[in-house]
Amino acid sequence: MASPPLYLAGQTGCGKTAVSLALAELLSPVEIINADAYQIYRGMEILTAAPTGAERRVVPHHLFGILPPEEACDAASFARQTRTTIAEIGPRAIPLVVGGSGLYLKAVTHGLGPTPPGDPALRAELDRLALDALVAWYRRLDPEGAERTDLRNRRYVSRNIEISLLTGEPASQRKDGWRRSNPEIRGVFLRRDRADLRRRILHRTEAMFEAGVIDEVAALAGLSATAEKAIGLREIRSLLAGEIDEDTCRERIVVQTARYAKRQEAWFKREPGFVPIAIAPGESPLEIAVRVRRHFEAPGDPIA
Repeated sequence: MASPPLYLAGQTGCGKTAVSLALAELLSPVEIINADAYQIYRGMEILTAAPTGAERRVVPHHLFGILPPEEACDAASFARQTRTTIAEIGPRAIPLVVGGSGLYLKAVTHGLGPTPPGDPALRAELDRLALDALVAWYRRLDPEGAERTDLRNRRYVSRNIEISLLTGEPASQRKDGWRRSNPEIRGVFLRRDRADLRRRILHRTEAMFEAGVIDEVAALAGLSATAEKAIGLREIRSLLAGEIDEDTCRERIVVQTARYAKRQEAWFKREPGFVPIAIAPGESPLEIAVRVRRHFEAPGDPIA
């Protein structure tokens, strides 16, 4: 009988990797599946804080570093790969899906509502408009969706306008048409208070620079629209171009990472399948994993 997947989500920088490894020991056998939109790429391991080679050798890891950064990856293709991997792992181990990309996780757990293919002529028209004009248009077409979208992300705004225009209904309504409204899943969302999380983000950013993230970014070329959105990429490119100094670069990365963590928290508050677990400062990965395990265990259906 195949083991159903478990979902371990959390804010960026909250310590998901360490908790996932501790949880794998508690629930063995476990195999970990990536659910981070950027850790799927090769050559961006430092920038995306992907699990190290040593960490990946502790238990089998899947869908980390499997794509070249010039290849695009959307939620639909990510979900297909993840579901296939879950099905392959299930008969031999517990699939533990780990990450913080809300849309990608929802595509896996719910499936995506149908959306129209891109229209090249419309996309060209949208590409000629300034971001401010796109945002204003999107707010008129889909005010509810605009409230839930990162309006600094031009790709998201353009695609949602495109969906709204081509379908004749707000993109948020179309996207909310998931195939299963409330699937039965076992998931948790790890969160930390803002002061604690910001300290961790600051330390992680410092570690990235010590590990050589500047050289890693300098070696990247021809990135896909997906990979281009990785946090820190724009800031380090500005550093390499001499537009900002290293202290400013680090500070901006910390700010952008903290903002992303805030958006993650807002996203998962709307996801009833993911039980929020608050992490206390100083709590060890094993202590957290023990609490996560209790949430995963269903009455009459123990995991291990």
